[in-house]
Amino acid sequence: MDVKKIAVIGAGSMGSMMACLFAEHGCQVTINDPSEASRKAALSAAKTAGFEKQISAAATYEDLCKGLASPQVFVLSLPHGKIPDMVLDGLMPHLEKGDVVIDASNEHWERTERRQGRLAKMGAHFVGCGVSGGYQSARSGPSMCPSASDEALDAVMPFFRKVAAKDAEGNPCVARIGYGGAGNYVKMMHNGIEQGMLCGLAEVWSIMHRGMGMTYPEIGDVFEAWSKTGELRDNFLLDIGADICRQKDHQDGEYVLSKIKDKVVQDADDSEGTMYWSVETATDLHVPIPTIAASHNFRIASAEAQQRHEMQHAVGSALGSTTPWHVTAENKAALLESLRLATYSVFLASFIQGLRVIAKANQTNKWNVSFPSVIKIWRGGCIIRSGAISSLLLPIYEASNTANIATDPTITAELRKTYAPLKEVVLRATENDAVVPTLSANLEYLKYSTTAQDLPTMFEEAQMDYFGKHMFDLRSDPPGEPVTGKHHFEWKPPKGLESMVEELST
Repeated sequence: MDVKKIAVIGAGSMGSMMACLFAEHGCQVTINDPSEASRKAALSAAKTAGFEKQISAAATYEDLCKGLASPQVFVLSLPHGKIPDMVLDGLMPHLEKGDVVIDASNEHWERTERRQGRLAKMGAHFVGCGVSGGYQSARSGPSMCPSASDEALDAVMPFFRKVAAKDAEGNPCVARIGYGGAGNYVKMMHNGIEQGMLCGLAEVWSIMHRGMGMTYPEIGDVFEAWSKTGELRDNFLLDIGADICRQKDHQDGEYVLSKIKDKVVQDADDSEGTMYWSVETATDLHVPIPTIAASHNFRIASAEAQQRHEMQHAVGSALGSTTPWHVTAENKAALLESLRLATYSVFLASFIQGLRVIAKANQTNKWNVSFPSVIKIWRGGCIIRSGAISSLLLPIYEASNTANIATDPTITAELRKTYAPLKEVVLRATENDAVVPTLSANLEYLKYSTTAQDLPTMFEEAQMDYFGKHMFDLRSDPPGEPVTGKHHFEWKPPKGLESMVEELST
């Protein structure tokens, strides 16, 4: 399908930027938003970008559809939850067989599948298409992960390939991810991986600034160097981290970063659901994601700034405030190298954990997810873009779409070389009271995933069998699957039974 006319519903930062993107690729775009102010702002942005003749606004769904060709194509850029259902309610009288509604929002995959079923009854298509890269990439071309029926994807993939981000080789960062809600699910776990990477890097930044006494520009130079070569090559978060460390406020000359409060509230205010959905779904599927989960809890704790303030005063003095590290001209380069590899360890582990969740969900829901395609769409236009890591993972998945990357020799060799430097960083951070929950959780993940010793959970299993008869496996049994054990020991007979035995013996 050659899309020449398209409707964008939702004129926020993402929707208005996608409207300009579509116009730049030759589309006539009509935007709709219940807020007149948002519509005007989107039209103003279009005028600034030189697309005032290609982008118009419509206040009603009837007027919106008048400007479309058949089949009609709609792109939703809306908050997650009830609002997309309300929009579909309004659109339904105007939809016809063959029309396509593309949800480019951060939506929960189960809602996507419900909406797909709703439109399928009338012969229309609903495509769940997670987009990544923020509003800048929405303007220049995002990474896109669509999922729907084959018929729906056949219709929209030529358009997606045209507007999606392009990787270093010029390949579009979009692919058929699978069926049903797979696209939204993959985008959700992309964001889960993202939060692990974000928090790990933030902790490393804090060590550099507060522990090592490095200035913002010095840290920016280090981040830029890390992203140029080696295991962290071509990393989006390092690239923007360098920019952030160097940016001054044009009004007062102060670094913008120095003014920002330590609160991440997007989980607490429910404006961003994907981060906690990623932790929730991993728990539902019984897949451990300790690096990602620790980062999520840290984000939530940061949002509770008032609670932290009150606890600090209740304690009477800060229990932990970062003290200076012992940094000399002789050891600074070695410390920075340990921090680089610790960062790489968190980044790689976040990928491993997130991809394992996707694999388990794919197996459960039979989405037919193409993992080489997932890695390819993450090579450009997205927040977790990490060229070196993608180059590491892609050959593994091309050899086997069902590969267990956590046990692949190439991956385990990479994790092994990060263990000692990560441990050094966590030990120094602990000694100097640096706040490093993500780095610490990542170290523990490597430890308990690879130790040759019995885990402490053998004692926990005994306790649970003692009070709840939860059963256990024997050390002599093979590792086995995560199923109920076959053994129980009667640690202490129930009192009623004991009394009965005494009565029968007399």
